[in-house]
Amino acid sequence: MALRNIVTVGDPVLTKVCRPVTKFDARLAQLIDDMIETLHDANGAGLAAPQIGILRRVVIINTEGEDWELVNPELVEVSEEEESGIEGCLSLPGKWGLVTRPVYAKVRAQDRNGDWYEYEGEDLTARCFLHELDHLDGHMYTEFADKMLTPEELEELLKQEAEAAQEEEEGGPEA
Repeated sequence: MALRNIVTVGDPVLTKVCRPVTKFDARLAQLIDDMIETLHDANGAGLAAPQIGILRRVVIINTEGEDWELVNPELVEVSEEEESGIEGCLSLPGKWGLVTRPVYAKVRAQDRNGDWYEYEGEDLTARCFLHELDHLDGHMYTEFADKMLTPEELEELLKQEAEAAQEEEEGGPEA
């Protein structure tokens, strides 16, 4: 395995549509292993191949402590219910925005051997599916952001989320 360089905004590879994977071989397995190592090293939740300069339809997601390999992923279903949430991107370091996305998503994808699977996710996982699949079509979350956040706004939103999570853990707000 090897760490790959993550390309950043301004690199034209981030605006291109990726080609489907047609060869399920050692090169693909190496790419996937490198992407997993790169994602872990960057402490991210998802990484798409164009973010490391490769125009292939490959995505790695890690939101629940497990690496999901999505080769040639297709969006199968999303919920009507949407939620606004904070998003960042390894290709846009230090920037964050509010993006409204469905709270549930189901994708169909192949693994490194070419076998097809379906994956479902809610909340952060659904958000990651949609964010990373956007990369495969040359789009970044900044195109869909309701608002880009200042560092102060980000800090305040993260504080509010932490307080809400603590209240939920303790059984709700105090009376």
